[in-house]
Amino acid sequence: MTFFSLLYRIRVAAMRLSTAALQSFIVLSVLMSGVASAHTLRPAVATLDLQESGQLDIQVRTSAEALLAGIGPETADTDDAPTADIYNALRALPSSELAARFDKFVPEFLSKVMLQTFSDSTSNSLSLNYVRIEVPEPGDLELLRDSTIYLQVQLLSDVDSIVWAWPREYGSSVVRFSTAATPEPLTEWLQAGEVSDELPASGAIVPPSIIEVIWNYIGLGFEHILPLGLDHILFVVGLFLLSAHLRPLLWQISAFTLAHTLTLGLSIYGVISLPASVVEPLIALSIAYVGLENCLYSQLKPWRVLLVFCFGLLHGMGFAGVLSEIGLPAGEFLTALLSFNLGVEFGQLTIVALGFLLVGWFRNKSWYRAVIVIPLSLLISAAGLYWTWERVFN
Repeated sequence: MTFFSLLYRIRVAAMRLSTAALQSFIVLSVLMSGVASAHTLRPAVATLDLQESGQLDIQVRTSAEALLAGIGPETADTDDAPTADIYNALRALPSSELAARFDKFVPEFLSKVMLQTFSDSTSNSLSLNYVRIEVPEPGDLELLRDSTIYLQVQLLSDVDSIVWAWPREYGSSVVRFSTAATPEPLTEWLQAGEVSDELPASGAIVPPSIIEVIWNYIGLGFEHILPLGLDHILFVVGLFLLSAHLRPLLWQISAFTLAHTLTLGLSIYGVISLPASVVEPLIALSIAYVGLENCLYSQLKPWRVLLVFCFGLLHGMGFAGVLSEIGLPAGEFLTALLSFNLGVEFGQLTIVALGFLLVGWFRNKSWYRAVIVIPLSLLISAAGLYWTWERVFN
């Protein structure tokens, strides 16, 4: 055996080992996908409504269980947190008992949630008043439960503006601010540790610049895919796995992008509407189908592009549901909508790029389909079928 042939054998063995390790990692990830989807925390949504009397009413929609268990943004899956057992036990509590637990936690919570006021050249930190918390009943423990925390504070008459700060350890947030003079809310996306821009406490709200709108909503769209959209991630991975050639992927991604852009816009404008109880199970079923077809065919079939387009219509409605909760600025409605969609596209292209980076080296190998495509596609289908059952019956 020559030296070069030995090097070649070592290289082949290393490639197979790395492939096996990668496959094992993805296998474990997909097997846990049913849990991860239920234990991936969403950004908090803080709605600030300033009354004519100067009273500021605040509603914060977030996971009370995560706050009580001390789980922050550094944990992608709550099951990986050191306090996962505490978190899971809290999720099973009746609403009244969890509310009572949170009532005891309120002093610590209020010591971290800050509201800064500005008047002339001075600034002050205001203490917020806790009103109550609304906690839904636990229901299906595989689904995330968001609670609504109600806060209040009276602003002095000389306050010119306020700044909202959500604690870094509580993760990212969306703040929506409105006044009696300008009921259309001003929406801002805040990463963990960021504070809002100055929000006017008197007069009309000055809308954000077009650059700020574009930046904020691109971030919202991207994060809805990575890391929050595990079902959308698996669907795109399923598209990626079909063929070792780039053209079939481009056809599928183009059809998917066109479709979800269409229904996202039509849904936000109120032209079409389907309840989440219909859309979400069908999205899960589309994931299962794409995985199964990957196992049956190795080449792009004409009906596949049409079906991907139809599935894209469903996914667009799913995106619209999330965007409707956050809201769109009236003055830059179309800009925000397109920016959100652009963020979604960046997220999807990132998934494709990661796919090429991880397994693209092996796409022309004779064993690629048997070792990579079929096993992973079956796991993706299993996750899709599980989600379909979960979303229909739970």
